[in-house]
Amino acid sequence: QVRLVESGGGLVQAGGSLRLSCAASGRTFSTYTMGWFRQAPGKEREFVATINWSGGTYYEDSVKGRFTISRDNAKDTVYLQMNSLKPEDTAVYYCAARPGGRAYSQYEYDYWGQGTQVTVSS
Repeated sequence: QVRLVESGGGLVQAGGSLRLSCAASGRTFSTYTMGWFRQAPGKEREFVATINWSGGTYYEDSVKGRFTISRDNAKDTVYLQMNSLKPEDTAVYYCAARPGGRAYSQYEYDYWGQGTQVTVSS
């Protein structure tokens, strides 16, 4: 069992930055693939970024060049640095974990955090 707790969300103006954190506990964090997803009101949860055990990353097209996913295995924590934020980035952001390789679908992740709200004002 893996427990995930997100933090770092908030209200920011367009063009600003936020860093989300996801602290993991329970199993061997360093072997898990970690992902960030987001869900805006009235929309389905969508993939944002993922990082595997060796540090390989992949991003959804709309966040490439603006968001950076990283992990600190010594702290059992994954981060999402979000720069040049836009109003359309407004959503609840979720951290997720899976014991396999890279994956982009929410249905391939086994463990989820409770989510943290990110609101970008125009």
